[in-house]
Order: sequence, then structure tokens, then C-alpha cells
Amino acid sequence: MEDLTTGIRAKVRLDFKGVGRPGRLIFGGKSNDKVAEEAREQQVALLRNVPIQGIQIEDVDLSHDIYVVYDDVNNQEVAYAPVILQLTADTLEDLVRFVARDEFRKIEIIAPDSLSLNKQQMERLMFRIYEEFTGYRLHLERKYNMK
Repeated sequence: MEDLTTGIRAKVRLDFKGVGRPGRLIFGGKSNDKVAEEAREQQVALLRNVPIQGIQIEDVDLSHDIYVVYDDVNNQEVAYAPVILQLTADTLEDLVRFVARDEFRKIEIIAPDSLSLNKQQMERLMFRIYEEFTGYRLHLERKYNMK
């Protein structure tokens, strides 16, 4: 079992959603693919340029193709633009902010091979998860109550 002093190396996959907007008359519309690609580029620019406490982004992989799926709930096609971030986090708590995102799809812990958490570390991790999901729930409530 390793201590958390060396950092946690991980690959995190985020898929950014894009729903096309129909144009007015002939001009101005954007396809699902284009909206997803723009969302991915905007978010990657933020991740590269805005420091996140406890996180060092080592590599950003944009090579995966945009894919389209049918959304049964909204009865429309939705495009997703994947990005894989290779990063180092100071603690597991720092990784929670990536896992608690709508865009989160997958995480692969590269190193260390195993982790050992004491009681206090586990309590802090659980509290951090609570904080992230509470903030996310409040964000959703504001988003859907505004409509």
C-alpha cells in the first residue's frame, strides 16, 4: 500500500455534449457535431489555462472522434466530443471534481497500484463527494427552475 504523498496519476475521459441549434431562416444553425466540438474546445481551453488546485494536467488527448446517439428523453440526436485528460492529483479528493461532472465517463488510475486511507482521509473524501454533489444538485435546480 502506498501513501498519498506522491500524487495519483490518472486518465479521465470526459464527453462533452452538443445539441444542434436550428438557424433562423437560412443562416445561423449549428450541427450537433459542431456544437459538441466547440464545447470540447472551450472546456479544454479552460482546463489548460485555469489552474485547478491539487491537479496538474499532463496531457490532453483530443484524437477521439465525435459520436452521435439518439436521446430517447428529448427525442433528438445528440453529439458527444470525447477528451482524455492525463493528470496528477495531490489527493483522491482532488479527483472528485472530475468524477462529479455531467461529462464524466471513465477514470483509469495509472499510479499508484494501491492506496491506503486512514479514517480521517476517508472522512475527508466522503465529505468532498458530498460537497461536489450538493453543488451539482443546486446547479441543476437553478438551471431547470429558470426555464
